[in-house]
Amino acid sequence: MSGPEGGSASGSGVPAPVRDPGLQPERTRMAWRRTTLSASVAAVLGLRQALRGPGTPVAVAATVLIVVVWLAFLGVAHRRMTELAAGRPPRLAPRVALAATLWTVALAVFAMAVIV
Repeated sequence: MSGPEGGSASGSGVPAPVRDPGLQPERTRMAWRRTTLSASVAAVLGLRQALRGPGTPVAVAATVLIVVVWLAFLGVAHRRMTELAAGRPPRLAPRVALAATLWTVALAVFAMAVIV
């Protein structure tokens, strides 16, 4: 008999590990925090490089774009971390996951473009 109470995993007599549902949300929340920190560092480095230059319209546009993308990513991350802190959150919608991924990649590309 198998089950979450530690019964046999496949009838082999080996007990199945008991799952602690409290750990996965904590790990996920920590991963969101690490990703938010990485995005913030990329945004700050990109902004630093953009603001060091002569202030061309391209640099100003890049600065505005970096800030907008960074704020949008922070909004998604904050919402998700708040849901995780409140308990088991609803499944992340594919559209939101794709948007967060694209914003993270966009920040990295913007920071690299401004640096190079």
